[in-house]
Amino acid sequence: MALKKYKPMTAGTRWKIGNAFAEITTSTPEKSLLEPVKKSGGRNAQGRRSMRYIGGGHKQHYRIIDFKRDKHDVEATVVSIEYDPNRTAFIALLNYADGEKRYIIAPQGLQVGTKVISGLNVAPEIGNATQMKGIPLGTVIHNIEMQPGQGGKLIRSAGTSAQLANKEEKYAVLKMPSGELRKVLINCFATVGVVSNSDHNLETAGKAGTTRHKGIRPRVRGVAMNPVDHPMGGGEGRSSGGHPRSRTGKYAKGEKTRTRGKGSDKLIIQRRDGKKISNK
Repeated sequence: MALKKYKPMTAGTRWKIGNAFAEITTSTPEKSLLEPVKKSGGRNAQGRRSMRYIGGGHKQHYRIIDFKRDKHDVEATVVSIEYDPNRTAFIALLNYADGEKRYIIAPQGLQVGTKVISGLNVAPEIGNATQMKGIPLGTVIHNIEMQPGQGGKLIRSAGTSAQLANKEEKYAVLKMPSGELRKVLINCFATVGVVSNSDHNLETAGKAGTTRHKGIRPRVRGVAMNPVDHPMGGGEGRSSGGHPRSRTGKYAKGEKTRTRGKGSDKLIIQRRDGKKISNK
């Protein structure tokens, strides 16, 4: 993927670093795989604002993505690599041998004209989807199911991948992008490869208007408010505001947010901070 550094012709382009979209092959999506997206503007059914800092933004259509990859043993050809406004990764349009078309999350290196397939006995090549028990150790994968047949839930954002570290009788051990080691049922499907658009995190908006196009309104800092509006508000001059906390008073830093005794605790071998879990 390539980034585009803009010339400082205006204040908005002075610091802007955008996507060059070098991998994108078409700007026209497949109409049969589009759904309308209705914006709420942060309002509830009564028309009252229930979420702050939401509003405006460009009109968008949702692209129907095949996360399940359940069309088994039917070869598909990559027709195009496209931009998706609803996610950070690029998507690929597949044309199956029987004429059906589907979108998938595009892995890095997938080219137009490449043949991909999903099933139980397929080669672990880029873009192919199969159960993790059929994927060699050390392979990088994405779009991983957490329950068989559920559809991919893990590793779907730009530039991410998990590594298949080990296989047990019932579980596959994955090394997640965070460094966490966790178990997932070995008969869950996953797609081989790294998710595309890996330089997404290096992009810079450059101006406030870029964020407004995404439907995000300016966010007011808690320390800039009055004490009646926020626990961190008030004070003489530019005061720090004390311990960072939310509008409702809940600490924003340092407090553990994971539910104690959660059912999936037994599937986590090592936390992202390196601490090993004793599952007794």
